[in-house]
Amino acid sequence: MPTRIYFTKGDITEFEVDAIVNAANNELVLGSGVAGAIRTKGGPRIEEECERIGSIRLGEAAVTTAGNLKAYYVIHAASMQPGGRTTAESLRNATRNSLLRAEEKGFKTMAFPAIGTGVAGFPVDECANIMISEVLEHLKSRSSLEKIYFVLYDEAALKTFEETYKKLTARPVAGETT
Repeated sequence: MPTRIYFTKGDITEFEVDAIVNAANNELVLGSGVAGAIRTKGGPRIEEECERIGSIRLGEAAVTTAGNLKAYYVIHAASMQPGGRTTAESLRNATRNSLLRAEEKGFKTMAFPAIGTGVAGFPVDECANIMISEVLEHLKSRSSLEKIYFVLYDEAALKTFEETYKKLTARPVAGETT
């Protein structure tokens, strides 16, 4: 069964999937933005696991349980250093490594935010192009993933991701009629 890609506006911490992706820093400190929401809603267990893991390389991804969240796991995608900015290279690597961690765990469903577009200041249009391109490239080989969600924080980001997907695939968005 081919993997389906979905785009939706919403709160990623409310998604019932195998794993949600956290837009993380390489120290795995759960500060603000998506990471802060994960810390608040997920409870102290996630942060404790991040502290045990410690720092990871920029562009890497680490997996923790999801505490009180509806998801089972959190994949922490390190696209920036604390207080730093996301770069195209760190975003590309963090997206790729998040997908690899999902495969290693045999996940069937996962949800991505627009990594790096909040406090890390990365442009939404470039983010959409990089993240969707990495997902499409990953899906060229066999995958355990059945559904990948991009959970966007507002209508403008949602529209940008949908339009980017259409350009990159020349196919309609899942759930959309033509």
